[in-house]
Amino acid sequence: MTNFIPIFPLGIVVYPGESLNLHIFEPRYKQLITECFQQKKLFGIPSVIDNKLQDFGTLISITEISKVYENGEMDIKTKGDKVFRILEVIKEVPDKLYSGAIVTYPDNQERGNPEVMRRLVASIRELHKLLNVDKEFSKKDEELQVYDIAHHIGLSLQEEYELLNLMDERQRQEYLKRHLTKVIPMIAEMELLKEKVKLNGHFKNLGGFNLE
Repeated sequence: MTNFIPIFPLGIVVYPGESLNLHIFEPRYKQLITECFQQKKLFGIPSVIDNKLQDFGTLISITEISKVYENGEMDIKTKGDKVFRILEVIKEVPDKLYSGAIVTYPDNQERGNPEVMRRLVASIRELHKLLNVDKEFSKKDEELQVYDIAHHIGLSLQEEYELLNLMDERQRQEYLKRHLTKVIPMIAEMELLKEKVKLNGHFKNLGGFNLE
């Protein structure tokens, strides 16, 4: 299925189900948000990486306009809906300040492996412990999917975007698994190095090696 949607390109990756708060200040996007909210329409946030508009993005619904300022700027609450792929960008839309795009919605297999997911969550908690980060997820562990945890493991913007391109939950699980398998030993080694640096210069209580 193809569809025309207004687009709001940003240098971020938004995932389906994700809650996102935005401050709207540009005239074209004030118009976009006002119209979408009044007409109960969704808009798209395609990712911008290295000043280049990417093909994939996420459809966004506006859940609340929290505040409207005297100059028309707005604070809004939104939620990610589903992944789209841009077929054609419509830079100039008649009578509109904003741009749009013709998009399609790829089939997205959302059923993953529960055991793999359980191990992923355990690994993320291990990572957070190493980093001394206290973070709770908004869902019960057994309800979590990759989209719920992807922003919490230190992926780069490019890596987050690569994950958005994967249309199968099992592939997404494997992507995070590979990242965590690589990152956790590196962080653990850094923590060990930090401890060694802290000890440098302290009196050491070490037993001598017995040559007998």
